[in-house]
Amino acid sequence: MIKRTIYLGNPCNLFKKEMQLRITYPSNDGKEDTIVPIEDIGLVIMDNPYINITNALLMALAENNTAVITCNNSHLPYGLMLPMYSHHAFTAKLHAQINASKPLVKNLWQQTVIAKIRNQAQLLKSMGVDVKKMEFYMDEVKSGDTGNIEGRAAAYYWDNLFADQLFLRDRYGDPPNNLLNYGYAILRAIVARSLVASGLFPSIGIHHRNKYNPYCLADDIMEPYRPFVDSLVYDIVTEDPDIEELTTEVKKRLLQIPVLDIWIEDSKSPLMVGVQRTTASLASCFEGETRKILYPLLISE
Repeated sequence: MIKRTIYLGNPCNLFKKEMQLRITYPSNDGKEDTIVPIEDIGLVIMDNPYINITNALLMALAENNTAVITCNNSHLPYGLMLPMYSHHAFTAKLHAQINASKPLVKNLWQQTVIAKIRNQAQLLKSMGVDVKKMEFYMDEVKSGDTGNIEGRAAAYYWDNLFADQLFLRDRYGDPPNNLLNYGYAILRAIVARSLVASGLFPSIGIHHRNKYNPYCLADDIMEPYRPFVDSLVYDIVTEDPDIEELTTEVKKRLLQIPVLDIWIEDSKSPLMVGVQRTTASLASCFEGETRKILYPLLISE
């Protein structure tokens, strides 16, 4: 069953009662109180400074492996809470992850970069862009991507994705960077949640090594999924080329990321379910059961 995403943009009180998430609003708000079974929730986004939440509820959400996101004053996702572990064989899987050989780790990153470039190429192709260069880049990716083909492909990709807007991909740059940042933050939470569910530690990456980043592995594994977010943002920008603000309607569109349709090995599923397949296959790679990560293929309809 696909887990629900709960977005909270108004002042409210959140507490647990009988394994239910209870949401109550100030009497003058005009909004009706809400009850949601905790077991149905995969993601909670708190986008208001006047939200109160009880520790009992936080503990119950952690036990359910629910990712909880807090937003800053700019309404962008800023904090992420996950359980310390949620897999019965966490210690054994952690040892396998830590002890993964360098050749395996380099091969896993090679697979990741190829899958990312392939999906970027698929998106560009659906827009009528010549992707021969991207196909060339895919063939050039070596173990560990020592030639930084990922970066070279990204330059061509961004030059062509929002060509009409003279776009420059920069986390702190002009719109639609803000839309991309919001979408990527949701995607990152989904991937981190799935990694924990698969018994993996999200801080130990296969490529990212930033000592200040607690989600290095999530940032690695989400790479081939980024084009799905890019595709959604592209549609939003195409419909409204002058869009600048993260309006409520835009957020509603971006909150559909967990239920976007994806394909893995001829099997269609919601993105959140597909990510779980990906992280489970990664755990199997670390344990020596396979050497292939199951990544999605972006298919334009």
